[in-house]
Amino acid sequence: MADDISYKLDDPAYIDDKIRQEESEKDLVYEAMKSPYTKLLMEHFLLSYIDLTDTAILSGLQKNVYPLYDELKELRGLKGVKEHLAYIRDKQDDYSKKNIAKYLKKSIEQYLPIVKRQDIDYE
Repeated sequence: MADDISYKLDDPAYIDDKIRQEESEKDLVYEAMKSPYTKLLMEHFLLSYIDLTDTAILSGLQKNVYPLYDELKELRGLKGVKEHLAYIRDKQDDYSKKNIAKYLKKSIEQYLPIVKRQDIDYE
């Protein structure tokens, strides 16, 4: 049996929150479309043109992945981000259920500590 949420439909706080969430997602999607990282992901065949129509993917990338790419860019420059994406593409296995935002987030979360350790070791 499905949850009955009809009691929420007349709640102004619920309605306001839903509107705020939708506006936030729209902003994230817009920022992701403008992001140079989106173009890089497409150049490395990690994003397809179909992915660009999926607002959940774009907002997830902008919110959870691109800030981590900014961090990598500060440590290793744009070349470091490109090298990471090339590595990810080479190691990526094909599978039917894709969640590219989650995959990329996990990849960069695992890679950043390695980069930071390397920088400490070289100091």
